[in-house]
Amino acid sequence: MRMSKKNWFGSIRKKLFRSSPPHKNIILLHNNTITNRTSSANGRSSTKKNNVHTYFVSKEDMAAITIQSHFRGHLARRAFKALKSLVRLQAVVRGACVRRQARIALHCMHALARLQVTVRARQLLSKCNDS
Repeated sequence: MRMSKKNWFGSIRKKLFRSSPPHKNIILLHNNTITNRTSSANGRSSTKKNNVHTYFVSKEDMAAITIQSHFRGHLARRAFKALKSLVRLQAVVRGACVRRQARIALHCMHALARLQVTVRARQLLSKCNDS
């Protein structure tokens, strides 16, 4: 049974907002490396890496990024499938063209073989009549 768009969005929203408070939902991005922000007992926050380029991204933003990346993957798979079917169609058409060319070539070779047989028979008949 398919879930309607409203129910689907509601379930994702519930999952996002059901999690821990907003100050614990912050994720740090360091040059394509994801590091979770941790809070110590004295209230200070620390990170595993110190880098000049630090971006604070909330869990909602990370969820949006994940959804976008999955959707882009879906589009890429769909485009690849279309390309694959196009290549398959081209192969079928080329195969049909090659089969037609082979049929014409065999027909011509058969005609030449019949002509050879006719000429050879005339030569044999003319030799028999001459002797």
